[in-house]
Amino acid sequence: MAVNLQKGQKISLEKEAGGALSSIVMGLGWDAVQKKGLFGLGGGGHIDLDASCLLFDENKQLLDQVWFRQLKSRDGSIVHTGDNLTGEGEGDDEQIIVKLNQVPEAVKSLVFTVNSFTGQDFSKVANAFCRLINQANNQEIARYNLSVQGSHTAQIMAKVYRHNGEWKMHAIGENGTGKTFQDLLPQILPHL
Repeated sequence: MAVNLQKGQKISLEKEAGGALSSIVMGLGWDAVQKKGLFGLGGGGHIDLDASCLLFDENKQLLDQVWFRQLKSRDGSIVHTGDNLTGEGEGDDEQIIVKLNQVPEAVKSLVFTVNSFTGQDFSKVANAFCRLINQANNQEIARYNLSVQGSHTAQIMAKVYRHNGEWKMHAIGENGTGKTFQDLLPQILPHL
């Protein structure tokens, strides 16, 4: 049974997964808010949310990034499965696969962000979530609901980090503004 995370909550990934983890998937899903138009017709349009994974060292230096313009980390341990431009369909709209056992030792934390590349704010987004899945058995470990609607166009979702030889997760859930992860970097640094 997956943990439904609250903003600020921290968990041990291995404890929640029931054992050692070698590979996880961060899934991001969303829908456009459906608006009723004239005669009950009309929709919410397309919204392009983008998931990113940022790799930081213990000195809070950005070592690498995985996002729609760079689908794989330089060392190959993290892979983005591709950009979804609309949020249509069921389940995860974007996924980032992290081979924890291959992440270089110099990487202290992985920060996952989501940005509205098309610029719509989260008042236009429905059913948004991020979740962590144990790739070995496809079991959901944790889920964090992102559907706090508002005027923000980005969110720092979560941090997965090394602590005493174990991977842990911190649900950050901090709202921000920007079309790409670069816009969020000043806001991310205090969470490292």
